[in-house]
Amino acid sequence: MEADAKSIDLFTTRVRQMILQYEELRGHNVALNATVEGLRARISQLEAQFAQLQNDYKSLKMARMVEIANGDMENAQKRLAKLIRDVDKCITLVSESK
Repeated sequence: MEADAKSIDLFTTRVRQMILQYEELRGHNVALNATVEGLRARISQLEAQFAQLQNDYKSLKMARMVEIANGDMENAQKRLAKLIRDVDKCITLVSESK
């Protein structure tokens, strides 16, 4: 009978230890889940920021292309104006020589 009482006490002690371990692990699990949720929120925030930065980059790239196109247009207009002046000079010289 005494052996049965010791076995029951030992069993009760082991069950209490398991309950304490379970509570400790459950608390740890809750903390880890909170950390995971925080990290997921951070990832979502960073993905949104990344998408915004990609859009900003595309806009800047497009603006740069337009700026270059405008610069090329201005250079082309200046070259054309110079050619027209040169042709006018040539016409004037030909007209004077007659």
